[in-house]
Amino acid sequence: MSPVAGAPQHHILSVLVENKSGVLARVASLFARRGYNIFSLAVAPTEDERFSRITIVVDVESAPLEQIVKQLFKIISVVRISELDPRHAVERELLLATVRAESSQRSEVLELVRIFEGKILAVGAEALTVSLEGHPDKVDDFEEMLRPYGFVELQRTGRVALPKLEREAARLRSLRGRAS
Repeated sequence: MSPVAGAPQHHILSVLVENKSGVLARVASLFARRGYNIFSLAVAPTEDERFSRITIVVDVESAPLEQIVKQLFKIISVVRISELDPRHAVERELLLATVRAESSQRSEVLELVRIFEGKILAVGAEALTVSLEGHPDKVDDFEEMLRPYGFVELQRTGRVALPKLEREAARLRSLRGRAS
C-alpha cells in the first residue's frame, strides 16, 4: 500500500517497560525534550504484572526512528522495543462520544452507529453517548460522520497494537496436533 501524498506518515512503537512508577513520565519527557511529536500514546499493564506496554505512534517527519529507539533504550526500565509495520500489525482504538441528537436527527445517528457497529451507551433528551472500537481509520471515519451533529464531548484512547499472528505457524501446530 503506497502512502497518500500529504498524509502524515507514522511509526508505531511497542515499548515493553517495567511496571514501575515514573516510567511513563520519563518516556514522555524524552519525547518532549527532543521535540518529537507524539501522535498517539497508550499504556497499560501486560499479561505479566511486572511489565506494561506503551504503544507510541510518532510522526515520521518529526522523529528519526533510529534516534528515538537509541534514546528510549537509555531509559533503564525499557525492556524491549518493537516497531510495528501497520501491514503486519493488529491496531485498535476506542472512541467515546456524546453527540447532539434531537428527536428529528436521532434515527440518523442511530443508523450511523449501527452501520459502523458501534454501541449506544446512554440516551438523553437531546444527546446520545456512543462508543466504537476498531481500526483507527474506521474510528476516524465514524468521528467525521458524527461531526455534523455536534459533539458535546469526545474522547479517544489512542492506538494499541500487537503484531499479527503468523498463519503458517498456527496451521503447522494444528497439523502436528492431529498426528499425535
